[in-house]
Amino acid sequence: MDKPTLVIKLGGALIENDEALTALFATLKTFLDEQPRPLVLVHGGGCLVDDLLKGLGLTSSKKNGLRVTPFEQIPYIAGALAGTANKQMMAKAIATGIASVGLCLADGGLCQVTQLDPELGAVGDCQPGNPALLNGILSQGFLPVVSSIGITAGGQLMNVNADQAATAIAEALGADLVMLSDVSGILDGKGKLVPQLDQLTALDLMEKGVIKDGMAVKVQAALHAAQTLGKPVCVASWRYPDQLLALLAGGVVGTLVTATATV
Repeated sequence: MDKPTLVIKLGGALIENDEALTALFATLKTFLDEQPRPLVLVHGGGCLVDDLLKGLGLTSSKKNGLRVTPFEQIPYIAGALAGTANKQMMAKAIATGIASVGLCLADGGLCQVTQLDPELGAVGDCQPGNPALLNGILSQGFLPVVSSIGITAGGQLMNVNADQAATAIAEALGADLVMLSDVSGILDGKGKLVPQLDQLTALDLMEKGVIKDGMAVKVQAALHAAQTLGKPVCVASWRYPDQLLALLAGGVVGTLVTATATV
């Protein structure tokens, strides 16, 4: 494989936007047809989880941007993420003519998952594992679609933040990493796009409360990945297929997150 694998993290809100999801997979198909490159999709599905829990009469809360996951709720959350969300992504890939394989973080030992914090319940800390299965799937020309459900060594299902999951997979593969969400990138206190973000600037924006909650989790994961991978991580939007095509081809879109400041 000449070009490095590209891991693309897709924000959960995308799954509920059929038009945007269709446009995204059409863009991926165009790219794969014109200039093939190994791609891995990693997704969450927070909106689906919210809808399911609400329908079941269950409440849900977040702590520091991470969903508190009582152990009695993890079967439902796993069903929403590794089941419904994953298969909806697969369905869209198939309808677009992209050969794909649906996975979770545990398949082939792709990621090593442990409990992150007892106060969060069944929420997992995700570390790179064995990429052999994923590399085998990629070598056969398939698009892996990976949900952010992990399993501990003891067999406990865990809900893993999708940004952190994508980071661990990119580290396992030595891949490039792009995080796509419903915003154009990371924004400053005035709502303007920050074209490049290093650790010092990120910490400053976090201390000021500009970067917080889920975006803080995303930025921390991107900084960690940039440091571990030794290359920038892109945070951009899935809303603009033309920009995505440029990004897939190596262009600069959204915010580039770097481990250290560049002179």
